[in-house]
Amino acid sequence: MTPNATDAPLRVALVGYGLAGSVFHAPLVSAAGGLALDTVVTSNEERRSEARAAYPGVRLAASPDELWERADELDLVVIATPNKTHVPLATAALKAGLPVVVDKPVAGTAAEARTLAALAEERGLLLSVFQNRRWDNDFRTLAGLIAEGELGEVQRFESRFERWRPQPKGGWRESGDPEEIGGLLYDLGSHVVDQALALFGPAVQVYAESDVRRPGAAADDDTFLAITHAGGVRSHLYVSATTAQLGPRFRVLGSKAGYVKYGLDPQEAALREGLRPVAGEPWGEEPEELWGRLGSGESPLTGGGAPVRTLPGDYPAYYAAVAAAVRGTGPNPVTAAQAAAALDVLEAARRSAREGVSVTLRPHQDADAEEQRA
Repeated sequence: MTPNATDAPLRVALVGYGLAGSVFHAPLVSAAGGLALDTVVTSNEERRSEARAAYPGVRLAASPDELWERADELDLVVIATPNKTHVPLATAALKAGLPVVVDKPVAGTAAEARTLAALAEERGLLLSVFQNRRWDNDFRTLAGLIAEGELGEVQRFESRFERWRPQPKGGWRESGDPEEIGGLLYDLGSHVVDQALALFGPAVQVYAESDVRRPGAAADDDTFLAITHAGGVRSHLYVSATTAQLGPRFRVLGSKAGYVKYGLDPQEAALREGLRPVAGEPWGEEPEELWGRLGSGESPLTGGGAPVRTLPGDYPAYYAAVAAAVRGTGPNPVTAAQAAAALDVLEAARRSAREGVSVTLRPHQDADAEEQRA
């Protein structure tokens, strides 16, 4: 595979056209400058019709094997399939000579992620992990406040990704089969752990509590993680489908001030509604009443602190960075080594919850996370 001429868009094949493929990847690839959605891979007739209607002229394939047979006609493969297929599909793409974006989690174990990273390095190909929540509006705002010293020395980071879904929806994400790599720890947990490592660096200690709360559920649906970072920050992370009253998305406490932010980034809801980012037009904005508050000494719910404008969310920036990385003009926005460091934490959390112990991460694991810090 040799990328197109510099001024021509990179030809992208999207493997999978379920929720991840149709709501996130296809719209963001299409909106990114320098990328063109060339092929959608799905054997589902209804999804094939939806893809053809949404993207006239897109080529369709029933199997990923069709891509490897014409790898010279493509510049990038995006894998948006069920978790258990990520490693074999990414391996096949890399062996076919194609750069790859893989939805999170990139693998079921850190060891598998590192093996993929080694293969990509050996072939001289991009392997990037779709950790889109680094481009959430609240995360971007918090990262800016920390960089500007507005909080002082951060001591505690609380992050919640909570939902109220008392009835299981079914499907592989809620399956109890370990091969499916389902459950909230690996789903929403992949996001909150990645954000914590990106902000505060490597983890040295992990404690977790993980439960199956809903009748009929088979995978964890209410999980808590406590991370001690090498720099001394403590992160408390909550992911749940059983939260009847939602807490703040972020509560960050520093030596100088704290920042509290409620509500989720609006980009996912907008994409689900069929809205699409357009260059030069507002995207990822939220109203002033949802801005977080920065201050000390009083709860933001009783007027404490001052409102801080939330920066716009910017999922399109991920694929713009991918395009630059494939062309060799910019860095990989999310590396497999960073994803492996997050998987170290997820694996430790699973063990902690199972055995009721606090898990110390081995020193060599911390090295992979050093590049994680935003």
